[in-house]
Amino acid sequence: MSHLNPTTTRHDSRLDLTDPYVIQNAATRELEQQLQKSRHFASDASHEMRTALTGLRAELEEARLHPDQTDLPELLTRALKGVDRLDAILTDLRILGEMETGPDVEPQQIDLAELVRDEVSRRGDRLGVQLRLQPGVTVRAVPIRIARLLTNLLDNAQRHAERTVEVRVSRVGDDAEMTVTDDGDGIAEAERERIFQRFTRLGAAQRLDHKGTGLGLAIARDIAQAHRGTLHARKSATGGACFVLRLPLSTTAPITTAAHQRMGACRMPGPCDVRRRDGVNICPLAV
Repeated sequence: MSHLNPTTTRHDSRLDLTDPYVIQNAATRELEQQLQKSRHFASDASHEMRTALTGLRAELEEARLHPDQTDLPELLTRALKGVDRLDAILTDLRILGEMETGPDVEPQQIDLAELVRDEVSRRGDRLGVQLRLQPGVTVRAVPIRIARLLTNLLDNAQRHAERTVEVRVSRVGDDAEMTVTDDGDGIAEAERERIFQRFTRLGAAQRLDHKGTGLGLAIARDIAQAHRGTLHARKSATGGACFVLRLPLSTTAPITTAAHQRMGACRMPGPCDVRRRDGVNICPLAV
């Protein structure tokens, strides 16, 4: 009697997506991909921190070897810049860590225009931020996360702008849209996806801000995706960069928490419908 190969039988084009074996295999593959991604990220983070420390150590060792030739005020200025860069990297790593373990606060109904106005009013930017805000554009989100996303986009705009930075909030169909634009040199079309990769810094960013981490835009996109939204870059009307955030209006979709991404306990109120790309509901509390 012939014996069927269970692997072949289980992985043909007629997969039963309700089969626990299929679900377990798919979940295992996703877990392996996440582990591989985490390993790459840990390696990249270690490299960035080691680079900053190496530069700082070289400055101090040179001063120790040649104290009579060392300009102390200049040395301290450069050393503090190195410390600032390390602090920025650690801050961004902490934010990413918090996102991986899930938000500490529940999502809320927030008026996106009010959040933008409040956050901009707290800043002390070199260029005033022009606001074009439609009231009543409400999303369900974690306020501190959306505020971080906005902060990262505004920091980027202020870094590159020549005279103008603008934030717009509007309703577009079933989505809330927020755009942050500047009148700088813009982003080449071929680079508009790469800038969202972790630790990616284009030449202009490195020239304009030596303490940047290359994590700000990656964090911003992670936040958008955790809220079932999107974030992409395009050319602005003034020739600079325009970052476009789209979030579901509060009546259209729940957000995805890090708990769902880890297949942990569901924290969202109401019916849960968290699905993988193959359509299988993977929330352990799904009914």
